[in-house]
Amino acid sequence: MEHHGERLRIALVAPPWYPVPPEGYGGIELVIYLLAHQLAEAGNEVTVLGREGGGDDFEMVALSPDEWTEDLGSRDHLAREAAYVWRAYDLIQRARFDVVHDHSGYLGLAVASLLDLPAAVVATLHGDLDDADAAFLGSVDERVALVALSHSQARLVKGVRWAGVVPNAVDLEELTFREDADDYLLELARITPEKGQHVAIEVARRSGRRLVLAGKVAEDAREYFEDEIKPHLGDGVEWVENVAGGDKARLLAGAAGMIFPIAWSEPFGLAMVEAMASGTPVIVTPRGAALELVEAGVTGIFGDDVDGLVAGVQRLDQLDRRRCHDRARERFSPQRMAAAYEDVYRAAMA
Repeated sequence: MEHHGERLRIALVAPPWYPVPPEGYGGIELVIYLLAHQLAEAGNEVTVLGREGGGDDFEMVALSPDEWTEDLGSRDHLAREAAYVWRAYDLIQRARFDVVHDHSGYLGLAVASLLDLPAAVVATLHGDLDDADAAFLGSVDERVALVALSHSQARLVKGVRWAGVVPNAVDLEELTFREDADDYLLELARITPEKGQHVAIEVARRSGRRLVLAGKVAEDAREYFEDEIKPHLGDGVEWVENVAGGDKARLLAGAAGMIFPIAWSEPFGLAMVEAMASGTPVIVTPRGAALELVEAGVTGIFGDDVDGLVAGVQRLDQLDRRRCHDRARERFSPQRMAAAYEDVYRAAMA
């Protein structure tokens, strides 16, 4: 990454639950790791505040122990989060940073916006947004430079001033490429109705393709899994609950296509980008960020409904896997993400 201007002292505030880099699950933590690594490589002084157990060529300050991860979703969750945010901003007030980039969520964002920090404060919104979010974000957007992951995510809320839109990067070194893929379709996502695994099963059936579903069952989707997914397992449909590292890279690179029949306006979609960067085109419903991430006829095919998705599967061999791979790696590289964030930092400082 090309460095433009004075070196910056940057604090990246991660969520308290998973290490940076993560050891498996942890999409936000992986993005923070890639960003920290690139910013440090460009000559900046980078400090990551987060859970113990991480680290790399940047300074890592552990403010939450690994056993706290067990409290995620429990009654102690909020108390743990509050303790973590207090520790993080207590440290930030006593240190000297040019930029504080918060990824920890609304509690961190609220605290950062109220403190009169000498540093510029930037925050990335990693989730779904609605009217309640708009009310909160609209009240802090003058004190914090807010960053969206996609224009689609930014459009979900009215009346919010955005400092920028920076797509997430993926870890290109962890991914592999195969010119000659196998015939199976893959959906890599949490198992939940809005991710549409039941639709993926129907599309695979009608296309005469094997289907691999990879992902944990979401806490609130047990019934969906039992009723809509489990009865189909074994009959050309395979479910892998946990997939990471080399296994995940091989699964992505070996698929004929990644099917993503999403039924909601997804704010980003890291798995889609990981597939495309592995040379595996995406067959996806035209909703949310998919419209920005996928280039029709180059890195994927859009289909409005089951018929359209089946037609997309039939057209997979018309797409050039090498071109798909090259294009996605150019658009979603860690270098490109870090350079875009550095522009946001310098604008916020100014």
